[in-house]
Amino acid sequence: MSGLEQIVYVVDDDQGMLDSTVWLLESIGLCAMPFTNGQSFLEADLQSSHACVILDIRMPGMGGLSVQEALRTRGLVLPIIFVSGHADVPIVVRAFRAGAVDFIEKPYNEQLLLDSVQQALNHFSVVEDQSVLQSVLQRIKSLTPRENDVLLPLVQGYTNREIAEQLGISVKTIDLYRSRVMKHMQATTLPELVGMAIASGLVDPLALRGTGAAMNVAP
Repeated sequence: MSGLEQIVYVVDDDQGMLDSTVWLLESIGLCAMPFTNGQSFLEADLQSSHACVILDIRMPGMGGLSVQEALRTRGLVLPIIFVSGHADVPIVVRAFRAGAVDFIEKPYNEQLLLDSVQQALNHFSVVEDQSVLQSVLQRIKSLTPRENDVLLPLVQGYTNREIAEQLGISVKTIDLYRSRVMKHMQATTLPELVGMAIASGLVDPLALRGTGAAMNVAP
């Protein structure tokens, strides 16, 4: 194996998802190394340069966040793309706080995943890419005052009902503004919106609500 070869480590306990992800990566010429659990991944001879990790957030035994922490403890700096079928704000926040470069919900769009992998291999993040960051900042500036009122508590982890109580308006109205915020920010998922807010400096990831609570993103 060449020391300059680009490697994508794929860690997922779902064998079908693991196989399809490996096939997708290999179809564009990347070297994909599969692991069905976090422990076997950590026990492997890992390459720390020209590599990234696609890591399932929820797995039996050692979950993705624990694997991320173990890598950091060992001093292995690998760009991590988390994937999950059940993302909630506290988990997304913890992942970004610990240095994740992306968080993608399953079932994911193949091109979206490939773009994220390429960016990770290039040591790219939304914070570092000034053109992307400026675009995000412009979208935030284009929001109406009421949309801004909804955006902040939304990315902080508050439910639609809690936001409605804070602003003194109905939950249905919050549902409407939430949809408008997602559309104007060009965010397809709440984790993506949270990432934009953190990257733009709108919120401090260390201060986000519910980082240790099992709080759902549903209304």
